[in-house]
Amino acid sequence: MCSSDVASQQDPFRFCPPDHWRHSLILVADDHSVYRLLIGEFLNKLGLGRELVGDGREGLLAFSRRRFDLVISDCHMPLMDGFVMAREIRLLEHQRGLRRVPLIALTANPRHDDAQRCRDAGFDAWLLKPLTFARLCEVLLHWLPGTPGDPASQAPQRSTRWPNRADMVQTFGSESVVEQMLDSLLREALMDTAALAHARLTLNAELTAERLHRLLGSLAFLGCDALGARGGWLVEHVRAHGVAKNSVQLEVFENDLKIYLAYLNKL
Repeated sequence: MCSSDVASQQDPFRFCPPDHWRHSLILVADDHSVYRLLIGEFLNKLGLGRELVGDGREGLLAFSRRRFDLVISDCHMPLMDGFVMAREIRLLEHQRGLRRVPLIALTANPRHDDAQRCRDAGFDAWLLKPLTFARLCEVLLHWLPGTPGDPASQAPQRSTRWPNRADMVQTFGSESVVEQMLDSLLREALMDTAALAHARLTLNAELTAERLHRLLGSLAFLGCDALGARGGWLVEHVRAHGVAKNSVQLEVFENDLKIYLAYLNKL
């Protein structure tokens, strides 16, 4: 029989995780391969699903593509550190209307201002390296959602945010008008999305802003205010700071846009 005392000095691995943890998914971002391996093994022992990435940029992209129940991130990583990733995740949650996911910071050498930086970035708690199995269990028991993840409750609320066929007919007057409009706008939006991806990869700020601006016009007709607001924000920031500093946000926007266009294509 397993003990629920995760701090047991006799055998810290004698811990029975709650049954619903089998349905949970954890994102781990750490540039140190040994720590990724260690945490991955800990999570595997607990029966938790996990995705392991090597920096904040990969972490943000992973978060944008699937729903996680908890995120553990190193604070100091190349390309994008944990503080920036946490802020971007909180922004993404707000823009998509998602529930707040617990974010746990991880660091080996805490600096004097790291605690405040963690709070400011949106982290809920932090862990010190070297991380033990018992300490990880304590944090997961406190922060991991208490009931199994319900995909319906975790997904964006499309019924209130994304239009259906009836909404469009009511807005534009007839099925035939909606059919023609969707066909034309989707065709143009797909071409603009491809051009946007090319502009981003070539770091062409002028073309990126231009394609974003064209897409904003399509989104205004296609009924996605949240994506439109994000696109407007990106136009301003690309013009002010260039493509490189906004590349992750642009890639996340493109992924979300493709999902939305695929949804509209099935209406």
